Order: sequence, then structure tokens, then C-alpha cells
Amino acid sequence: MSFRFHHHTLFFKKPAVTSRDVLQERDVYYLIAHSADNHVHGLGECAPLWGLSPETKPEVERAISHWTTILENEGEMQAVLTRISSLRFALECAMRDLASGGKLAPFEADVSRPIPINGLIWMSDAQSMLEECRLKVKDGFSTIKFKVGALDFEEELQLLQRVRTEFSGADLEIRLDANGAFSSADALEKLDRLSSYRIHSIEQPIQAGNLEEMARLVEKTPIPIALDEELIGVHDIRAKESLLNAIQPHYLILKPSLHGAFSGCDEWIRLAEARGIGWWATSALESNIGLNAIARWILTKNVSLPQGLGTGSLFTNNIPSPWVAAAGYLRYEQSLHWDLKHILK
Repeated sequence: MSFRFHHHTLFFKKPAVTSRDVLQERDVYYLIAHSADNHVHGLGECAPLWGLSPETKPEVERAISHWTTILENEGEMQAVLTRISSLRFALECAMRDLASGGKLAPFEADVSRPIPINGLIWMSDAQSMLEECRLKVKDGFSTIKFKVGALDFEEELQLLQRVRTEFSGADLEIRLDANGAFSSADALEKLDRLSSYRIHSIEQPIQAGNLEEMARLVEKTPIPIALDEELIGVHDIRAKESLLNAIQPHYLILKPSLHGAFSGCDEWIRLAEARGIGWWATSALESNIGLNAIARWILTKNVSLPQGLGTGSLFTNNIPSPWVAAAGYLRYEQSLHWDLKHILK
């Protein structure tokens, strides 16, 4: 068996704005695993989010350049794959795909089943966000996720008021993602005011690492709280148990590229479900290669909540694939085909 990597830069159709950063492009590294006879290949995607992923670009590219040597030393390999979650994700995808015969099917799943997804509204001016919400609802989305925390808070409240004036709670479910933008001092007050607009949940209201403050918020919040960034870098099962026991969140948001790949996310799911904690998965802005793996993985689960997998259309130069997001679902269109010529050349 042999391995090689192919670097690809994805370009956003329009800047992706969060309370933390403005993204205009992102790096992905495709891992191609070749069988011994070179007749079958498996594909995986390493897609770290610089500034959010614990790993740095030099660290990832150094690991990639020494990949063959790393694989020859089991101790070093485990250390690297624990430290660099996005690389573990790529390896798990590639090896599973190789085992499937290189059919881009790292998980056996019924792809005829559509996956419910939320529509994602990136940060912009309030009027643009409202108009984008209207378009999403018109397209058939019944769950919308708003990124919050970058605009003036009063302006964000006014936006939600306008949304609720047009769409009742029965017609539209609203999720919020603060990306840690609220301070511990005013987070509860903000959650109280946001609750007037019938909010399903809010992701990571304060920055990760403040366990006592987050636990206090979960205890008192009028809006269910979901953990996202809080899970990054937590790989030991005892540390996971300790975190969940301390905070007792309502939901986990699982991103395989950031949270220990599929093996790590499966562990989070087992621990969460044992404690009555809900969860759903989202893309970490991977290309369609990574999105395909996450979607197939989700199809092996018994999920009913909308997932965060509608990201394939964000890029101008994504890998053409059969996955299509529309009308509130991610669907695998058998009439469409993969185009991998730029990866496998």
C-alpha cells in the first residue's frame, strides 16, 4: 500500500463571516491510499480550519511530508493522529474507502434516504441576512441557523424580531451559533433576551475552556445550549466524561474533522446518549469528499434532527459530486457523478 497527498485551495463564493473570523478561502489536503497492486484507491480529506483547529499549517504540512515515516512508527503515528484530528479523519475515510473498493463509500449506507439539514445564514448586514433567510424558507428549509455575535446585539435582536414577524415558531425553527462571542458577564442576560424569539438552541455562547461558567449557563439558560468548540482537543474518554458531567449540555455539535474523526465522534455519541444529551453533526467546511463521508456516516445513525450538512454549495471550485442540498434535505442524486480528475491526476 502507498499514500500520497494532493493539496487543493477552496474559494468561497462570498466571504464566510463568523464572530471569530472572515474566511475567503481554505486549504484541504486529499489523502489518496493506493492498494498494493495500484488498481484500487481510497480517498480521504484533511481539512483543518486554521485558527479553530488546534493544529497549525506548518504542523499539518510537516506531518504530510513525513507521512510514510510516521506510519512506520506506531507510537508516533498514534501521537500525530491524536494531535491532528483532521489527519485522523482523512486516514479513516481513505482506509474505509479503500476497503469498499474505492467507490467513495467509506460507510455502507442507504443513500436513497434524504438527510434533513438546516439552512445556514452567514453573518452579514441584518437586511441581507433577512433576505437570505426568506430565500432559504422559500426553498423549503424549515430549520435555519444564524451566525450571531458579530453585529451589534440590538441589531441582531431586531433581525430575529423581523424573522419571527414573518415566520412563526410552528413554521420555522431557529438555531443560533455564537462561536463563543458572548462574555461570561452578560451571556445569561443575552440568552434571556434571545429566548423571546422561540430559539431551538444556541451553540457555544461563551468561549471554550470556561467549564464552570458554561455549567452555570446551562443550569440557568432559557435556551438549550449546544457545545461545539468545547469538544476540540478532548480525546481521552475520561476527559470527555468529565466535561459532559461538569457541564451537562443539552446538545453536542459533532464535526468529525475537529472532534477525533468518526471513531472520536462515535465515542462522544455513546457518552452523550448515555446521559440523555442530544446531538447532531455538521460539516467543518470540508469539500464534497469529506461531506460525502460525513453524510454516509450519518445515514448509519438513527437521526431525526436536521444536520448541518448544507455546505457543499459554498465554494466556487468544489469537487463535483452527486450530493445536492435543496428543500431542507441533502440528497444523493444517482443521475449525477463524481469528477475526480483534478485529485487523481
